[in-house]
Amino acid sequence: MREIMQNMENGIWSYLKILFKRYVYLFDDVDTEDAAERIKGAIWFRGPNVWILAFAIVLASVGLNVNSTAVIIGAMLVSPLMGPIIGTGLALGTNDMDLLKSAAKNLLVMVVISLLASTIYFILSPLALVNPTELEARTSPTIYDVLIAFFGGMAGILENSRKERGTVLSGVAIATALMPPLCTAGYGLAHANMHFFLGALYLFLINSVFIALATFLMVRYLNFRKMTDKGPEITRRRKQAASAIFILFLIPSIWSAFNLIRENNFARNVQVFLENNRVAGPHSYVYDFTVKGRHATIDIAGDPLTDSLRTVYLDKLGQFGIKEKNVTIREHTFGLSQEQMSSMINEIYTRTDLELARNAAILDSVEVRLNALQARLDSLTASPADSLTARSDSLNLSKLNN
Repeated sequence: MREIMQNMENGIWSYLKILFKRYVYLFDDVDTEDAAERIKGAIWFRGPNVWILAFAIVLASVGLNVNSTAVIIGAMLVSPLMGPIIGTGLALGTNDMDLLKSAAKNLLVMVVISLLASTIYFILSPLALVNPTELEARTSPTIYDVLIAFFGGMAGILENSRKERGTVLSGVAIATALMPPLCTAGYGLAHANMHFFLGALYLFLINSVFIALATFLMVRYLNFRKMTDKGPEITRRRKQAASAIFILFLIPSIWSAFNLIRENNFARNVQVFLENNRVAGPHSYVYDFTVKGRHATIDIAGDPLTDSLRTVYLDKLGQFGIKEKNVTIREHTFGLSQEQMSSMINEIYTRTDLELARNAAILDSVEVRLNALQARLDSLTASPADSLTARSDSLNLSKLNN
């Protein structure tokens, strides 16, 4: 019996392994040689590629300038930015130093062309953004951008490697968003804004580095043909240098993500608190608030808060994890005392009542006139027989009354 059960278990496990292999096995559907040639051919920026890149950068800059997500997506579909980055990962994975130099050189050319095109556009553009949300979104990279770039790079190299290529690369180009950071960096140069320039350039480098890392890992896993090894010592040094670069870019993004989570939690706590604590005192009310980063500004109208009321209100804020140093309370009394405010409000109520009474009298007068007109119209449109009947009824009624 035990042998039968064991054979059944072995049979089930064998079936599951076969089923698993059927659905996730990669090597039957990839052509590494053809993929390597395609990737190498896509790293070059010459002739049409240069102009296509410049036009796509201007297109993306226009989209950012007018806060149009659709235009930005269209520009990302047009741009040939992925070639040198994936080529860098392929070069690292196959120990091809000549390819690495070419990919790095073309990547640098790509960055220079993109920065020049976007900077010139934003210098010439007459449109000044009051709230550049699309630009600001590219200045604070986080660990989530790392994840997008890494898994986007995984999908990109698999798409390049499989025998029958589809439309995955278009989706990868949109998801990893290589162009908007370069356009935002150009905006920073055009307006001498180092926050925009450095933040956006860092986001572009994060995308590039982790797309290259994903390509490197997948190239190694798929067993792309390697160039002649230069020796274990050189290989070890290369791995150490690559690891140091990846860690160097990863740590700041983790810290940025941590700050982003804290800011989101802070903003949510402020909002939840104010939903149930609009009344700050007997005659004081929170009418507005703003949150920027981890600091909230609360605007209160009405009587000035006494020290005790302010302390009580700040204690309530503390129960929601909002510290006093992270809050600014602005009081707006409009220069009026409570008696003056009450008098002004009573005067408004009195005027309102008088206006309502006046309108009601006008409506009554209009209604009386309409009724008179309707009676006159009925008498004019009545038939002769109806008129005689009405007169007879009127005479009979007069006799009865007499």
